[in-house]
Amino acid sequence: MIVRPRRLRRTAAMRALVRETELAPHRLVYPLFVSESANAPVAVASMPGVVQWPIDHVVGEAGAVAALGIGAVLLFGLPARKDARGSESHNPNGVVQRTVRAIKSAVPELIVITDVCLCEYTDHGHCGLLADPEAGKNAHTGSLPLNDSTLDLLGQIAVSHADAGADLVAPSAMLDGMVAAIRAALDAHHHADIPILSYSAKFASAFYGPFREAAGGTPSFGDRRSHQMDPANGREAMREHALDVAQGADLLMVKPALAYLDVIRDTRERFPDMPLVAYNVSGEYAMVKAAAAAGWLDERATVLEILTGIRRAGADLIITYHAKDAARWMGGAVHDG
Repeated sequence: MIVRPRRLRRTAAMRALVRETELAPHRLVYPLFVSESANAPVAVASMPGVVQWPIDHVVGEAGAVAALGIGAVLLFGLPARKDARGSESHNPNGVVQRTVRAIKSAVPELIVITDVCLCEYTDHGHCGLLADPEAGKNAHTGSLPLNDSTLDLLGQIAVSHADAGADLVAPSAMLDGMVAAIRAALDAHHHADIPILSYSAKFASAFYGPFREAAGGTPSFGDRRSHQMDPANGREAMREHALDVAQGADLLMVKPALAYLDVIRDTRERFPDMPLVAYNVSGEYAMVKAAAAAGWLDERATVLEILTGIRRAGADLIITYHAKDAARWMGGAVHDG
């Protein structure tokens, strides 16, 4: 007897019938950059189609996202004022806090996730407090975030976001103990029902460049390799996940996605009961956009294939700048060929 797998590939309808991995808009999360000082949308040059939104414009964008059936938005704030301590990060009337209130008032059914970090709010661009920012500019000794001193601030940020109405908080600083500190702060302020999406395996990646333009969070000196993971390490990611689960994380994340599909798969197998999020990051987005603009790739087919691959590797949810286009494209079959 000849085994003929092609019997199940003969027609589009047959392929759809036996398809193992499905995409759906509710599996996507759309990042939004909100600027406190912008009066009109500001295009991000390295990320075609992505803008920095004024607070009074972003509600309309959130409504469009919800209408497409996309599961959630992830908010990043660009404050009008920065200082060494990132004081605006936990201001009850800060850019993210005002945006959360506006979106939840206008589009209450849309899940709002907030980024919890200091890099967008500090004048030095690092993810935590520094012992001596001025010394760090010369010797890099000040470019290592003070781990324990920063944890209380991360808790304050998370509480301020929850007070404003955020549905989930997402700490991205990759500092030791951040999940436990945020969980304790939320619980102490009557937010025991707010989940934590931890950036539990966030690598020190070259794919973040365009994001730093969009979020205005490029370090003014030094880098983030002291706290983000070495791209060469996979087993370490499992340790990071386990630590965050023990501290109370409700969802785990692998960031970036495409160069770390093995980590996504390993995470799915090691933590089968945990919701898993993959971040299809800015550089991954920008590469596809550039190739499509040059006519080298079919953007629609490429994006859907990438997202399918990330889901097949084991991700339950995908944070992606392609979310709006992908949600529209999901009405038709993935291109063959």
